[in-house]
Order: sequence, then structure tokens, then C-alpha cells
Amino acid sequence: METFAIEGGRPLSGSLRIQGAKNAALPILAAALLAEGQFYIYDVPHLKDIKVMLEILGSLGAKTKYQDGCVDLDTASVSVPLIPDNLMSQMRSSIFLAGPLLARLGEVTISRPGGCDIGERRIDLHLAGLTALGAKMEESEGYITFRAKQLRGTNIFLSFPSVGATENIMMAAVMAKGTTRICNAAREPEIIDLQNFLNAMGARIRGAGTDTIEITGVPKLRSVSYRIIPDRIVTGTFVLAAGVAQGHIELTNTLPEHLTALIEVARSCGVEIKTRHDIMEIKSTSRPRAYDRIITSPFPGFPTDLQAQLMVFLSQARGTSVIKETIFEARFKHVNELARMGASIYVDLGSAIIRGVSKLTATSVEATDLRAGAALVLAGLAAEGTTTVSQIHHIDRGYERLEQQLRQLGANISRVSV
Repeated sequence: METFAIEGGRPLSGSLRIQGAKNAALPILAAALLAEGQFYIYDVPHLKDIKVMLEILGSLGAKTKYQDGCVDLDTASVSVPLIPDNLMSQMRSSIFLAGPLLARLGEVTISRPGGCDIGERRIDLHLAGLTALGAKMEESEGYITFRAKQLRGTNIFLSFPSVGATENIMMAAVMAKGTTRICNAAREPEIIDLQNFLNAMGARIRGAGTDTIEITGVPKLRSVSYRIIPDRIVTGTFVLAAGVAQGHIELTNTLPEHLTALIEVARSCGVEIKTRHDIMEIKSTSRPRAYDRIITSPFPGFPTDLQAQLMVFLSQARGTSVIKETIFEARFKHVNELARMGASIYVDLGSAIIRGVSKLTATSVEATDLRAGAALVLAGLAAEGTTTVSQIHHIDRGYERLEQQLRQLGANISRVSV
């Protein structure tokens, strides 16, 4: 087991390049299954989830190689329609593979995916979308099989703008006969990146970034080279790290337009943020001001994946702040751990009321999921003394050697084997 040991009280300074987006890389790697050939995908972060995805692709017959942020992927020999249960249970994003495998091979068998335990994340919208395209579904002994000789375009309305379901339907529909329209589609930047990748392969998709996406089926796709967009959640985590620990940092390889909601909140709380091209400059020299009410919601609203990190930031604010979580009902598991560090947070009916305190105190805490773990690391940066964060394998699912990146900015943090 490994832990993070963090000595708090050091302001951050320096420059850091932001990694490629995990949540864009995973569906794009899955989408490569739609064509036979050699792909080169750049700016793919070195993460546990990426490792699992590459292992799954290898089990399906693809040849994979990862080096210096580039995935060299040969999909010519893909022929296996079964995703191994032991790998699918490790990562929820493996559900992305259902759409492209069904489109290419005419069938796919999956088990129900795993991932962070942050509340109910049903896959019913994925299943309904694939059946709407003409696939026949059978479920037996925990496995779900889809079969279709030819998928057919149709109109699909999503009862909730699910990112994963939107992407899965897009990938399944690119070679379907006719036109597919996804209504109430998710609008996240990662969906735009997937559209751009698929269109580079020869697909005909328009509308990503709006609530209606139109896909006109094509008979065949080709392999391409492609670069992943920067990770907006990692960017936001470092913006809040600068606010929590105070200091003056520069982030490169960013897309500030993907973080409009966070930037508005941070500036309202007193953090100075300047943007130019792909660079963000963040400066914080005092305790933040409280923020009346933040509500997590699908893009372009405030992202649920930054809720825990924002809570740490507001735990030190002057006054009382309120965060309402509307996406995942179990995403306040970090509250008890923050309370052990001296934070004053009360949770009631999906809302967290945060009364700012002047300081946090170091102790041993446990990461329960990816973003909660990142939040506890941020709390450690501000706490008096040395904080120990355990179960950091959760953090490694979304942050590329987080301790090295923070040390680059002057933090005193180390990875310790226990």
C-alpha cells in the first residue's frame, strides 16, 4: 500500500503543464476500434484507468504500446466481442467499448462495469440507446449481450444528459444505416473531442457541444493520428490548490473556456485569475471570501468532479458557503475526513453548509474515491503539520503522479510505501 505524506503551510509557485484529459482519452481509445489500422493518440495521461483500457484493448486482439504520452494502437486484428469481466469490473469507462464493438463486429458481450463508489450510476441509458439503434439485447448471469447485423439510425431522447451514454450512442451510430439524432445530449468538452476524432476518421457528426447531435452513418472509417484535449478537472484542481495553499502559479496547456463556472466562483472568492491563449495565471494571497450557493450540474454548469476540491477551498473562507450536489447522491464521503482536520461542514438533503475556519489541522485521512482523494491532498497543503492520505490508488486513476506535479510547484509531498 502507498500513501501521501504532505507537510502543509507552503505557498505554491512555479509553472506546470496540464496533462491530457482522461475523460476524453478513454472514449477516444474505445472509438479506435471502429476502424482497422494504426492509430497514434498523443497526450494520453499515464493513469491506472488508461492502463486498464489498454489491457482490455489487448484482450480484444489490438496491439498496444504506450510511451511518453503516446499510444501506438493497431486495431487490425480485433476480433473478440467479449470484454473480460475482471477488467471491466475495475473501470466504469469500459462501458464505452460496447458501442464501437457492436458497430464493428455485430455483437458484444459485457458485464456491469465498476469504478468509484460515489452513488448510483446506471447504465440503462447506454442499453436503451443501443437497442434503439436496432440491437437485440440478452441478459444472463450478470452478462449483457448485444447483436445486430446492421444498426439503423433513429431519433434517441436521453432522459438525462449522460456523458457516457451520449458518447456510446455516437460511436455505435457512426456506421449505422441512415441518420441518428441524439436529443438532450450531454454538452461536455470531451464529447466535442470525440466528435472531432470520429470526424477525422471519416465520420459525419455535427452538433457536439449542443443538446442535439446528428450522426449520418458512413460505410467505413480510417485510422488517424490525434491529440487529446487538456484535462479540465486536473486544471481546476490546481486552480483550487493555489487558492487553498495560496501562492502564484502558471498552468500551461489549458482551455480556460472549459472552466468558466469555476473561474467565476474562484474570482468571486478573491482569487486572481488571468488567462491568455492556453495559459492560466492564478494568484491567491489571503483567505477566500465565502460563496452563497454553488449547484453542481452538467456542463456548462459547475462540475461535480470539482465539488470536493471546492469544498476544501471554501472550508477556509471567511463566512458560510453552500454547495448543493445534484449529480451523485454519495459524493460527500470526504466530509467526515475533512471534519477530522478541523473543517466545519454540515450536510443536509444533498447540500453541504460550510462554515469557514481559520486553519486546518493535519491528521491521517483516507481517500474514498478519485476526487475526494484529490480534495484531501489539497487539505493537506493547507493544514498545520503533516497529513497522511491513504488509499491513494483512487487518486492515481485520474492524476498523473500528483505528488511530482505538486512538488514542481513547491509543495512538500511524498509518496510513501507502507
